[in-house]
Amino acid sequence: MDKENLIKEEESLKNGSKILFVEDDSYLRGICCKKLKKEGFNVFEAIDGEEAIKMVNKVEPDLVLLDIILPSIDGFEVLKQIRSHKNELIKNIPVIMLTNLGQEEDIKKALDLKANDYLVKAYFTTEEIVEKIKNKLKLK
Repeated sequence: MDKENLIKEEESLKNGSKILFVEDDSYLRGICCKKLKKEGFNVFEAIDGEEAIKMVNKVEPDLVLLDIILPSIDGFEVLKQIRSHKNELIKNIPVIMLTNLGQEEDIKKALDLKANDYLVKAYFTTEEIVEKIKNKLKLK
């Protein structure tokens, strides 16, 4: 295998992480998912909390990007269910809250429920979100 193909293979292995993106806003979901796929991530999408829980169990993602305000079950409840899961792999999935809620009590609640990070959508670009994901997954 030549050096160029070896580098490409290493990149795909490095970035082949499974990301579950839970967001009910189709426009934002589309933009972020496109960027994540471009970066080499395997992206799975859920549009509400119920679907998110099903996808977590089915896919066992390496990281979850989770909105709080969702139809059916909110992001806090999804996070609670992930953290109380009987499967240790699922229980310890890094979860980054990505939301419009920037109130101190919302941030505290998410961190108390053991979210790994909390991002307010308005303050981060898709590039910065990708960097946060790479940092959480310890990718370069």
